[in-house]
Amino acid sequence: MTFINSVTGPVNASELGLTLIHEHMRVRSESIHAQFPHLYNEKQEIAKAVEQVNRAKKLGVKTICDPTVMEQGRDIRFIEKIARETDTQIIAATGIYTYNYIPTHFQTRSIDYMADLFVRDIEVGIQNTSIKAGFLKCATDAPGVTADVEKVMRAVARAHKKTGVPIMTHSHPASGTGLKQLDILLEEGANPNQILIGHTGDTDNLEYISNILKQGAFIGMDRYGLTRECSTVNRNNTVIELAKQGYSNRMFLSQDYCCTMDWFPEGVIEERFPKWSMSFVLEEVVPELKRKGVTEQQIQHMLFDNARCWFEGK
Repeated sequence: MTFINSVTGPVNASELGLTLIHEHMRVRSESIHAQFPHLYNEKQEIAKAVEQVNRAKKLGVKTICDPTVMEQGRDIRFIEKIARETDTQIIAATGIYTYNYIPTHFQTRSIDYMADLFVRDIEVGIQNTSIKAGFLKCATDAPGVTADVEKVMRAVARAHKKTGVPIMTHSHPASGTGLKQLDILLEEGANPNQILIGHTGDTDNLEYISNILKQGAFIGMDRYGLTRECSTVNRNNTVIELAKQGYSNRMFLSQDYCCTMDWFPEGVIEERFPKWSMSFVLEEVVPELKRKGVTEQQIQHMLFDNARCWFEGK
């Protein structure tokens, strides 16, 4: 029996239910918020997050994994508040989100020092609370595997080996970084059954995707609603083909939705991606996949069973 740390307490892996594997309650620039807090309205941020989570909950969602970590403005009390107001199981992460560099504090210290901090988040609690992280997060984008990014990945792998919690990545398929992430994580001894290469659905290159799947990792078809890298039609076609090949038990469907995000001026995201929400997959994508031949059992894998297997290492 596997128990998972949620922000409101341990959850039995068998009780995860319908799970959105990659959604953010809030993303913000940590340094901007620290120096110019007047730019932010927490009441509005809470209201938007509660509205989105409740919308997903009405469609059957029971659990949400929120991979907001350092450099994305992680605030564990904020996430806890959303979980309690919506009565939803939200699982938080530890790790660092960076495309190229880490603060000097980490540059001058060892990989194991960083890994120990991640372990503390998992075993003791996040940000001086008793709320524990349930999984690990790292990122590799277009800049590739810089020295600092590699340090984070190796620390994540070592924390995973000490605690047994799974790993989720942010990858950039156009640069092939998912495969590079696997190389490093597996070299460190990570369990491939507990590695999720996020954002793999940003490409329809089946050869690239197959090379990830053949190594035993899960893949995130987790940016539905974002159409810059890949259209919804292409995302669907890739999922349909991989399901035909027998890979529904290695894929996750999600949106990488950010209830609020300060990376762009107000209104820009809504204008560029009008369908992006925490409910788009359930409202529009799943019905379309079913119409195109994806079976109920395959949907069950992608939205229910795979989360349990990822946490359990199966």
